[in-house]
Amino acid sequence: MNREEKQEVVLALQEKMQEFGNFYIADTSSLSVENVNNIRRKCFENGIEMKVAKNTLIKIAIEGLEGDASEIFPALKGQSALLFSKVGNGPAKLIKALRKTSDKPVLKAAYIESAIYVGDNQLDSLITIKSREELIGDIVGLLQSPAKNVISALKSSGGKLAGIVKTLQEREG
Repeated sequence: MNREEKQEVVLALQEKMQEFGNFYIADTSSLSVENVNNIRRKCFENGIEMKVAKNTLIKIAIEGLEGDASEIFPALKGQSALLFSKVGNGPAKLIKALRKTSDKPVLKAAYIESAIYVGDNQLDSLITIKSREELIGDIVGLLQSPAKNVISALKSSGGKLAGIVKTLQEREG
């Protein structure tokens, strides 16, 4: 691979990192071609893009990100597969599901909305992270709840209020 090809790979990786905002680095070494193809198929079904690149090129691409992501660098050893996703916890759920039948892939590191997670022991934490859409839904639900209670109370006591107003008018008149 010549210098120009390497530069193209780095630029492509940086573009993906910026486009998706979330990426996982996983160890898929010692998996058969059939297993790797199965992982790629599952990634496609779940809206996750998988790329394999040399660790040095991944490191250069990460250095181009805004902020300091150098905590990831020690995880760049051995074979590395990058999993790009718009949903922060998508790849974590996929890795967990794939591990039911095999001991791979192993999570090396994850970069989610500029937060860095290193090590396979972070997998359960990553699964519980809510996506942006889920958080917005929770907030909207919380905001709607008090409004629904007020509307419900007004509807149920609306007849009582009308009766009270009519009684007060009769007393005055």
